[in-house]
Amino acid sequence: MKRFELRPRAGWLAGLAVMAAAAHAAIEDPVRLDSGLVSGGETTASGVRVFRGLPFAAPPVGENRWRAPQPVEPWEGVRDASKFGNVCIQARTEPRYVNIANMDGSPPVSEDCLYLNVWTPAESPDDRLPVMVFFYGGAFTDGAGSAPLYDGTRLAERGAVVVTMNYRLGPFGFLAHPALTAEAEYESSGNYGILDMVASLEWVQRNIAAFGGDPNNVTIFGQSAGAMAITSLMTSPLTEGLFHRAIAQSIMGGAVAPNGPNATLAAQEQQGLRNAQAAGLETLEAMRALSPEEVTAKFPRTQTMIVDNYVIPEDPAIVFAEGRQHKVDVLMGANAAELSFGGRRGPAGASDGSDRIFWTAWRIAEYQREAGRNAYVYWFTQTSPAPEGSDPYLPVHAAEVKYVFDNLGELPLYPDSSDPKLAAASADDQRVADMVASYWVNFARTGNPNGEGLPEWPAHTGIDSVKAAILDANPASKSLPTLEQLQAHEARLGEQLEALLNQR
Repeated sequence: MKRFELRPRAGWLAGLAVMAAAAHAAIEDPVRLDSGLVSGGETTASGVRVFRGLPFAAPPVGENRWRAPQPVEPWEGVRDASKFGNVCIQARTEPRYVNIANMDGSPPVSEDCLYLNVWTPAESPDDRLPVMVFFYGGAFTDGAGSAPLYDGTRLAERGAVVVTMNYRLGPFGFLAHPALTAEAEYESSGNYGILDMVASLEWVQRNIAAFGGDPNNVTIFGQSAGAMAITSLMTSPLTEGLFHRAIAQSIMGGAVAPNGPNATLAAQEQQGLRNAQAAGLETLEAMRALSPEEVTAKFPRTQTMIVDNYVIPEDPAIVFAEGRQHKVDVLMGANAAELSFGGRRGPAGASDGSDRIFWTAWRIAEYQREAGRNAYVYWFTQTSPAPEGSDPYLPVHAAEVKYVFDNLGELPLYPDSSDPKLAAASADDQRVADMVASYWVNFARTGNPNGEGLPEWPAHTGIDSVKAAILDANPASKSLPTLEQLQAHEARLGEQLEALLNQR
């Protein structure tokens, strides 16, 4: 992939600002949603309107705790959408390592947290721009759509309507229990956080046209846990027609490899039952009477996604292997030092299993190519700004996120709370951010990341070769995982799938 030359970002944004000012372009207040009128927050210099804290489901409190998302109660008058909604309760609520969603200045933490945010550059509801809906990472225990890292302004400036959302976490989002299964109309429990994602996509279908977005051109994108959820939603009957393209960044955990017996509904029901019994909780009434703090303390280790016979009806590995997944365009990839969480300033190039994560992306790309869809794979190798006086961060897990959103000045997903201010981004960093953000929006628009002024990104063409984009300021200095490495993972997958299918 050739070295690229792009226009300086500052000049490009200045041009956008001039055009926006000349046309007085912006979605007008108030905006009518299916539940009522909303008035947005600021309009940026480049003409992006921002709407924050929009409820997409009723508060999951009281009787709604551990239930599928319920409809929003309509409101009278005009709802203020200038501030973010509450952050969902995190695994631990104090500011800590690995939690940019709950730091000084973050919204309050609350069980009432099912809100989303919209950034739109549209001039009118008739613009029908591509829509990008982001699902954050954080091991299904941390995160929020309000984190500054996920600010959608710069993606929206490139011509997309961007949505971030909150989903329930930890025991609030993933607790299974036999009594919860028995009371549910759909005869399942757990995966409430995944159902929140589905509810946000349903909200997009009903409301995004009011913000100038096209409900028939929706891309879901996410990182880590968010990517794992996306690949699972590609196998869910509940999401048929709700999205049309998918971007999965650093898929950790089971997606195309079997998830294992611990991920089944039966196993998770028994884990929830054991926790409840250990706490002396014999009824759902007693469980729902707990304070949020008590729930977090009494129901640990409930953050896994579940093959629940409903939203994820069977192991995604089988669905993909049998070609029954949603036929959508995909863009997927991994970072070169994925698992170097604690040693992110260590020597570059150390083997840490990143090729396995790349293989997962490569394998899903192959499934989608076989289904006749566009498929693109990437390998992110750019180092990123670290605290002043330190060596740049390696391309560790989540390092690409600030480039995707073109938010280089924000703290990374895994900050060290003792770190001083980050060093300024280099010109190389900014060029990579321009490139990556443009690729993502281009893909959302057409299913192809390529565009004018960008290095050519080769499409995935099959499992007999490795064709992928190296995302780096100097891609010629880096190399992709080898075909031999990927074939070794292929062989293991074949053995695992055969064993799983023989158990059915």
